[in-house]
Amino acid sequence: MKRLLNCTTSEMLVMNGEELKQSILACEGRTVMTETVVAIPPLLGDLTNAELAVSFGSDMVLLNVFDCNNPVINGLPECDEPVKKLQELIGRPVGCNLEPVDLDADMLEERQTIASGRQATAETFKKAQELGFNFICLTGNPGVGVSNHSIAAAIKEAKKYFKGLIIAGKMHGAGVNEPVVDLESIKEFIDAGADVILMPAVNTVPGLSEETVTKACEYIHAHNALALSAIGTSQEGADTETVREIAIVNKRCGVDIQHIGDAGWCGMALPENIMTLSVAIRGKRWTYHKICLLYTSDAADDLIGV
Repeated sequence: MKRLLNCTTSEMLVMNGEELKQSILACEGRTVMTETVVAIPPLLGDLTNAELAVSFGSDMVLLNVFDCNNPVINGLPECDEPVKKLQELIGRPVGCNLEPVDLDADMLEERQTIASGRQATAETFKKAQELGFNFICLTGNPGVGVSNHSIAAAIKEAKKYFKGLIIAGKMHGAGVNEPVVDLESIKEFIDAGADVILMPAVNTVPGLSEETVTKACEYIHAHNALALSAIGTSQEGADTETVREIAIVNKRCGVDIQHIGDAGWCGMALPENIMTLSVAIRGKRWTYHKICLLYTSDAADDLIGV
């Protein structure tokens, strides 16, 4: 399996979930995922935030607030197959957040109600498959009330209907009074069939130590899953020095994918912070290579070396 660093656009987009997982693993911690909000006008108006994210070095794009029952991506011209059109434009794997709401969760804040097309259900898993997503992320936005228990149940349901990569975990509390990272929940997620375990990045939530994330990564890798660290606490809008530090610390912990969130400007991270994250974990060479791939499409890119 070719590592994602070396793949052409067409090679990336035909991978199934297992192939994409192996391709990311082979990159040895050099994969960048950018999250973008699709429900508001994008930063540049006539271009999607996904296109901008990829032009600054992102390997994967995660769509937030995407409604599977009303599949609209702001910045795209109106079309019948918006996900496939976006994949064609950016040449990268595209996924969406689906949120396993737990109505019995012990809430720390007022619950935010979301549309049924954003919730993690059998119906939305089927639609995500039909829409052509390469991956889904089972997680919770602030105040939605997503628990670790509901995530584990959603993974089992998703495996029945969705054939792509399944990412699962929490970037922050999502409004629920429970630990955000604990090995018991990680074990549940892996046993349920998750391919990638999501955790907050070290330095993004209070009290989450480098030691805790390192131990979690060791457990995750020992059980044939991948680890993802997420900047989901608006630090995607911080200074570049902060983002660089987060990137280096979490690479040291052993994560395979580094995610940067959508709370910079107009539903995406500050573009310079996407590039900072990329340069920190893989240098300018691979960052520029990824940027050029957006414009060269399927140009040969089998580079020698590491």
